[in-house]
Amino acid sequence: MIKKIKPEENSTPGEAPSSAIYLNREISQLAFNRRVLAQAEDTSLPLLERLRYLCICSSNLDEFFEVRIASLLANRIGGEQIDPPDLTEALERTSVECHEIVARQYQLLNHDILPQLAAKGVYLLRHEDRNEAQRAWVKGYFDANVRPLLTPIGLDPAHPFPQVLNKSLNFIIELSGKDAFGRGTAIAIVKAPRVLPRVIELPPELSGKKGVSFCLLSSIIHAHIGEMFSGREIIAYSQFRVTRNSDLWVDEEEVKNLRQALQTELHSRQFGVAVRLEVASNCPENLSNFLLEQFGIDHNRLYPVDGLVNLVRLSEMVDQVKQPTMRFPPFSASLPAALSNENIFSILQKKDVLLHHPFQSFQPVVDFIRTAAHDPAVVAIKQTIYRTGMNSELMEALIYAAQRGKEVTVIVELMARFDEEANINWAVRLEQAGAQVVYGVVGLKTHAKLALVIRREDNALRFYAHLGTGNYHPTTTKFYTDFGLLTAHPKLTVDVNEVFIHLTSLTKPTNLNYLWLAPFALQKEIIRAIRNEGLIASQGRPGRIIAKMNALLDESVIRALYAASAQGVKIDLIVRGACALRPGVPGLSENIKVRSIIGRFLEHSRIYYFRNDLAHDVYLGSADWMNRNLFRRIEVAFPILDPALKKRVINEGLNPYLKDNTNSWILDGDGIYTKKKSRNKQLAYGAQQELVKLFTTPVISPTI
Repeated sequence: MIKKIKPEENSTPGEAPSSAIYLNREISQLAFNRRVLAQAEDTSLPLLERLRYLCICSSNLDEFFEVRIASLLANRIGGEQIDPPDLTEALERTSVECHEIVARQYQLLNHDILPQLAAKGVYLLRHEDRNEAQRAWVKGYFDANVRPLLTPIGLDPAHPFPQVLNKSLNFIIELSGKDAFGRGTAIAIVKAPRVLPRVIELPPELSGKKGVSFCLLSSIIHAHIGEMFSGREIIAYSQFRVTRNSDLWVDEEEVKNLRQALQTELHSRQFGVAVRLEVASNCPENLSNFLLEQFGIDHNRLYPVDGLVNLVRLSEMVDQVKQPTMRFPPFSASLPAALSNENIFSILQKKDVLLHHPFQSFQPVVDFIRTAAHDPAVVAIKQTIYRTGMNSELMEALIYAAQRGKEVTVIVELMARFDEEANINWAVRLEQAGAQVVYGVVGLKTHAKLALVIRREDNALRFYAHLGTGNYHPTTTKFYTDFGLLTAHPKLTVDVNEVFIHLTSLTKPTNLNYLWLAPFALQKEIIRAIRNEGLIASQGRPGRIIAKMNALLDESVIRALYAASAQGVKIDLIVRGACALRPGVPGLSENIKVRSIIGRFLEHSRIYYFRNDLAHDVYLGSADWMNRNLFRRIEVAFPILDPALKKRVINEGLNPYLKDNTNSWILDGDGIYTKKKSRNKQLAYGAQQELVKLFTTPVISPTI
């Protein structure tokens, strides 16, 4: 069966002026989420992995509302809420698409995934499904763990509608009769305690010999909520969840200390403008209307759902089930043969080392910083931090280095969305250890992935660097595809040091030898390289561009690609998420192909390849081809100079994805994504699957 996903045509307000040559950003982003949902629909995948994809789809939708829909709504004019026509159209189209995705999610969960899990002995029990023994256990759990933490709020002038946190679980109850004081308080609100798990596993003896049973916190509260209102009858009841605008804002011209300002702003994120309301599908209209009025939400952003209001929480169940046959086969990341027991600095003095995650372990990067922290010859360490998580060996190594008296400089990006709190905590600990911590450049996010070690050797200073496409994050490095380069190349490492000097001193960056630095040169260099391929093609020689990224939205780059296509350049783009470029349009882009790869691992690496008359220029970087990355962030693209490593990037990061006929979705000029399928199973080829095989094979000999 051929699956097709179509992002409708429209110009995003304030962006591309013509729908004739650009696809709508929001609809394209939702089309990506459709492709994730298609993974949950794929019956060839292990059952628990399908459920995980469903959770990812739901998480993506949450962020879409928190950021993109919130941004569209913020563009509304004044208090009269009179929308420009293009904004109204964008909101209407995204609303229709989101409602369709949500409906399909719950249909898939209730009629496919959960029944199949039950057939394999994994049960998610609703109240009506539980037997007498299970109900008795749930009653005991409620009395011991839940009831003491519940605080019902009966609404009246002295008990106003409570503050409801972003994406929290809550309940609205309509009551009959009168309260203890003889008044008719008809509506009560109960907030679920955040400290409790949302998915609770029942004792093994209640699940049968080989089964495992779970129930939801919402189901437990539902079964016993009446006990909180003695003497009154519950007329109607519904769980609900509100999604809020989660973008943080600080006045960068007025703020004196960015970290302190953000610490204050983080609390307000929980109470931003409401942008979506989810309720149970059986929620009475009077209660949903009451909630819509309380939160100031339009009716088209009401989502009645057939199940729990937060599907993301089911990932807790996925993590707890111990049946390996319902998961992807286990995979262990390998270590490069180049990294022997020899000291890392001795190895890098001889050659560069390329790491391809998650197929190769991220541990060598951690060891690089840890070795530097312990090495008495190392005098300084500099590093950028965008996302690193709450627990990080690498960050602990930086703290240890600072405590040992080394010069440690860390550029911590405090505005990394949804990682602000973790980054603030690390910044505090680093400063307490004696490290110099700065927060990048006000108004520009520092998204570049760089680490520099300065070592004293033979009475001189020598530089060693790590440059990457992904974050220094211990968890995501296990399931995001990324490249990292460890190098002691003199000019390349000098460039890295110059970038750090630029970020700390705020002086104009010097002319760099190799690095393309945003917002100063990256966009210009990308367009220069694209135009160069066009010039080559116009002179009768082969022009070739292959680029891999998360998103392609920048108008100037798209126009350059259209022009190169018209000159005869063959262009392949591997764009995981949103893409505004229309491929294959006669007279515009007939030489451009766009595909998206959705598989076991999240495609995250950015690779830019230009044939350049057989020079085969290969750049890796942190930047997608988006306006924000090219002009509103500190980004770095770096070349692969070693010919053997250049071949590896081409043969591992590009060529397999162009051959993929298993996880590949092809985009056409109308915005329709069609999943590519091999008619012959023996000819089926999945890039990620082949890379797993490649890195579990002792001998690796890629050919270009």
